[in-house]
Amino acid sequence: MLVPALLAALLAAPGPAAAEPPEPSGIDHERVPEAARPHLPLITELTTDGCPELPAAWVVAQVQAESGWNPELRTGSAVGLLQVSERTWTAAGGAPWPDPALTDPAAHLRTVVPWLCATLRAAAGHLATTPKDVTVLDAMLVCHIAGCRRVSGSANGIPAAGEAGCSQACASAVRRYLDAVHELVAGYSTGTPQATPETAPPSDPAAADPGAAPPADPATAAAPAWTGGETACGEPDPVRSDGCLTGATAHGLAAVRAAFDPVIDTVGCWDEHPRNPRSDHPRGLACDLFTGPAGRFPEEPDLAEGWRIAHWLAANAEPLQIRYLIWQGRYWDPAVREDGTGWGRRYTGGAVYDTSDPTGGHYDHIHVSFAQ
Repeated sequence: MLVPALLAALLAAPGPAAAEPPEPSGIDHERVPEAARPHLPLITELTTDGCPELPAAWVVAQVQAESGWNPELRTGSAVGLLQVSERTWTAAGGAPWPDPALTDPAAHLRTVVPWLCATLRAAAGHLATTPKDVTVLDAMLVCHIAGCRRVSGSANGIPAAGEAGCSQACASAVRRYLDAVHELVAGYSTGTPQATPETAPPSDPAAADPGAAPPADPATAAAPAWTGGETACGEPDPVRSDGCLTGATAHGLAAVRAAFDPVIDTVGCWDEHPRNPRSDHPRGLACDLFTGPAGRFPEEPDLAEGWRIAHWLAANAEPLQIRYLIWQGRYWDPAVREDGTGWGRRYTGGAVYDTSDPTGGHYDHIHVSFAQ
């Protein structure tokens, strides 16, 4: 729901009289709306710890553009600081309406900011394999205000009139919203207005030698199909000597490693998994693929490489007998297309894993489970 609101006010952040809480990096505390100031430490926590690629100033600006920091604002079916529908609220982990947390500023931010982050990462995944002339942050804004199909269905990620079912009024409203957020981000940022991260341009293998033909990229090739049918967990796990894999899992692991070595830093497949005995790992049906350090939210280029692997696995799910994937807080299987970019639904952790954790939420690794 488009809610252009440009209000301003001031309330010093609570704290001891002798010292104020540290200002969030990149934000001029004196220039943000008064109503936003008490929430800057929480926004900094949610972004710095849980989503470092989402600038805190961006969240402050988006809330200002959506609701003017009025937690009670209702516009049609949209409610709260970030003007979410009931469907979005429950998908983000909120309770069905009426839910008092919806209009509680701190509870609203704790629920919706991680959802924005999941949307941001889903948009990054789409742009990693379908490069467009749009920043990842702008793609997140389009997703939030008009739906992610406007990103995936438009030529440059920001819909023009007639693209992706967006009318002239829709396209104009999206552009006004983006312009408003950009202006607010510049106004709230310290020093030189902070730049918004761009999608990385495709690498040019021939850049060093323009006359040379670029080498073939194995990641663009189709995976060899598994034709061995269902097997027991009898193949040796190449990572640990006490483990085993099914035939399809061993075949799939060999295929993805052949396509993506050396960008896969670490692999883990068979494991007893005492915390979750129903997991596919102790049955030899799953592997975890890391493109960077475990226990940390990935940054570029590890994040982009992770998306390349995830999309390659999704594209080759049928020949490799892949049952599902988990990556960047999203659960994907061939039948799930709920976010408009083709990257599944929100991963809940099954009441076993902490989805705000880099490993529990499957942000630092791609989980791939095989059907056989």
